[in-house]
Amino acid sequence: MTERLYYTDSFLTEFDARVVERLDGGARIVLDRTAFYPASGGQPHDTGILNGVRVTAVTEDSNGCIVHALDQPLPESDQVHGVIDWPRRFEHMQQHTGQHLLSAVFEQLYGFVTVSFHMGAEASTIDLDTPAVTPEQLAAAEWRANEILWRDLPVSITFEDAASASGLRKESAREGTLRIITIEGVDRSACGGTHVRSTGQIGAILLRRTEKIRGQTRVEFLCGSRAIARARAGFEALDRTARLFSAAADDVPQAAAALLEQAGRCEKTRRKLAMELAVLRGRSLYEACSPGAAGLRVHVERVAAGPIHDELRALAQSFCAAGRGVFLAACENPPSILLATGADTGIDAGARLKAALEKCGGRGGGSARIAQGSLPSAEILEALVRALSQW
Repeated sequence: MTERLYYTDSFLTEFDARVVERLDGGARIVLDRTAFYPASGGQPHDTGILNGVRVTAVTEDSNGCIVHALDQPLPESDQVHGVIDWPRRFEHMQQHTGQHLLSAVFEQLYGFVTVSFHMGAEASTIDLDTPAVTPEQLAAAEWRANEILWRDLPVSITFEDAASASGLRKESAREGTLRIITIEGVDRSACGGTHVRSTGQIGAILLRRTEKIRGQTRVEFLCGSRAIARARAGFEALDRTARLFSAAADDVPQAAAALLEQAGRCEKTRRKLAMELAVLRGRSLYEACSPGAAGLRVHVERVAAGPIHDELRALAQSFCAAGRGVFLAACENPPSILLATGADTGIDAGARLKAALEKCGGRGGGSARIAQGSLPSAEILEALVRALSQW
């Protein structure tokens, strides 16, 4: 079993150790002691260097040994000097201690119990055993957590017997000695992760979105440097948006709502005009189309990309309503087809197209006057267009 130096000092950044096992030709190393934290309990692993070789992953095996994965085999040596990637480690310490504080606050304020925790590359989450967290509760919890942070309360590590350890936020199923992280007067939790020495070192706590997950609520949060970076990015995005609206930052939601309302009215007008234009164009196409041998006027409309839309259907119906017309629309992507026929043609568009589609592996159907369907390929579409355009 590997001695875990981070258990007693999360701020230890360099250490010396002895190699006890070399795996995969030295690409994976087990040491007698290490300051590298293995991925566990929702917290990612540390990275860093062993004798100049990059440590890319750290895991714990079933025997309690910590295995260091390297980006290349470690040169033969019984002794190693390790250096932790400190910015990554400290960021993880801020997130993990912030999680303890947040979980305690949610439980104390509202009785919401934390059931799981995950630290991602950009943001972290806790899952709370409640179906919903209101915006007001989220804001109050964020403010309370930061108030505790500003008090710069000590965060300590103790080792206590599981049978006698008391006052834990969540009872531990482990037996024997527990490693307990205590935020003075706020929280006591059994935890093997790395943590800061006082709440002030968390820096800041920012709560963001919530999401319903299987009857629970997932809360996204950021601490320390992540919170500052996100706040800066959010301000810059809001500032750019405000400049586009020529408005103050606080007035952006109102300006955006007004613009969306205006866009909605414009889109409604555009659709109305487009439908009217389609009707006029349909009549014009019919007039310009010469009757074939059977006395039918046939028009084929090519569409580069679908889906077949209302304006195209209005165009087809207008063309066919003008007389003995047959209107075909062929869309290349995805391969699809529309067939419309005038009432005076005696052709049932739905029945005609369905029968044709069944023969070539397509699907679709419709009414006697207009029908549409999809086809397996553009080549089959072209063959069908040729067949249906011959009357």
